[in-house]
Amino acid sequence: MTYIVNDKCIKCKLMDCVEVCPVDCFYEGKNMLVIKPDECIDCGVCEPECPVDAITADTEPGSEKWLEINKQYSEIWPNISEKKDPPSDHEKFKDVKDKYEKYFKENLE
Repeated sequence: MTYIVNDKCIKCKLMDCVEVCPVDCFYEGKNMLVIKPDECIDCGVCEPECPVDAITADTEPGSEKWLEINKQYSEIWPNISEKKDPPSDHEKFKDVKDKYEKYFKENLE
């Protein structure tokens, strides 16, 4: 098992998780983070730190898509090991639905 980041992180990108990760397995896109599954040691310390519940176990229903996204983009995006400030407008995106469809492409531009 590993942990993954899902679409709740998009446009919020709160980095409390990065600060507690003992193995620095987070990678940063323009508007979200992902976890590199091969580096995650399944310690679980990041999951309760996320204020928007964007981190879940890869065994949760519906996580298959996000496991693939985390794998793919952790190979492309830079590693992050220190907490940074979230986007200034992150609060207004906290409860937005369908963020992957609406905003994920911004990570690729």
